[in-house]
Amino acid sequence: MARRSITQLGENESINEVYVASSKQLRPNRQGNLYLQMQLSDKSGAVNAMMWNANEGIYKRFEDGDYIRIQGTSQFYNGAMQVIVSHIEKVDARDVDESDFMQVSPQRMDDMLKELADDLRAIRNIHLRNLAECFLIDEALIARFRKSPAAVKNHHAYEGGLLEHVVNLIKVGKAIVPFYPQVDEDLLVMGILFHDMGKVDELSSDKGLAYSDEGQLIGHLVSGVSIVDRLTKEAEKLSGEPFPEELALRIKHMVVSHHGKLEYGSPKVPMTAEALALHYIDSLDAHMHGFEKLLADDVNSDSNWTTYSPQFGRKIYKGGSS
Repeated sequence: MARRSITQLGENESINEVYVASSKQLRPNRQGNLYLQMQLSDKSGAVNAMMWNANEGIYKRFEDGDYIRIQGTSQFYNGAMQVIVSHIEKVDARDVDESDFMQVSPQRMDDMLKELADDLRAIRNIHLRNLAECFLIDEALIARFRKSPAAVKNHHAYEGGLLEHVVNLIKVGKAIVPFYPQVDEDLLVMGILFHDMGKVDELSSDKGLAYSDEGQLIGHLVSGVSIVDRLTKEAEKLSGEPFPEELALRIKHMVVSHHGKLEYGSPKVPMTAEALALHYIDSLDAHMHGFEKLLADDVNSDSNWTTYSPQFGRKIYKGGSS
């Protein structure tokens, strides 16, 4: 029988299926009884799940990132789908088809990495091209970058999501440059490459999507600047000459300002043409991806509108039936 994916779940369905578990927590309710809260996911999406009358033994039965077979029932709660779990069993990863849980296939990741390498090696500025080459030959960094999500929840929240986000942004960036001659294409491409690079240290996908200790304590903007500093030193070794200080400052400014506003977590607002362009195309890609996911995951199948989205602060119009 075909597996039942997360996005195929309807209201009041009986479920007996394998998903990836993450974000598990054992909590007391108002009466002091324990319940288990977690997230279940596959390549189609994720759903919150609850198990009432849980205990420490059930909590320790599996770890975040494990495959588990759950039995339970789906239901709508506050406009969203959730699963009430009655039984949990850990499943051996060898008995699972991992393609059911990967949103970006290994082949797709390889193709995107090749596309990214071609774009970086086409950079005309010799200093920036050397910097890009130092990134491309850093096997440890590439391995983490290839696997990293772009976020835990809101956009590109899956393994390979960061790579997909960067490759898409470079396409958008190259498309707009002819209309804005004040934007240096090479510098914009490098800013796109490094703007979220700190997420390779900030986020972890080994046991479900989560923030690492470094992510919680430092964040990806600071980590990203550190990576740029390290790679510019490698570029100096590669070229045998100093990396231009102003060029390094411009790249790091793009990293720390790309959120656009101080209240969004940027310590600086965009103050160069390339930084401003990066902020807007980054926001565009993240929001359009979020819209796409909201429409795909919406449980409000009998309406032209999605349920209210806390992320966007609105409902989204899906279109009429005609």
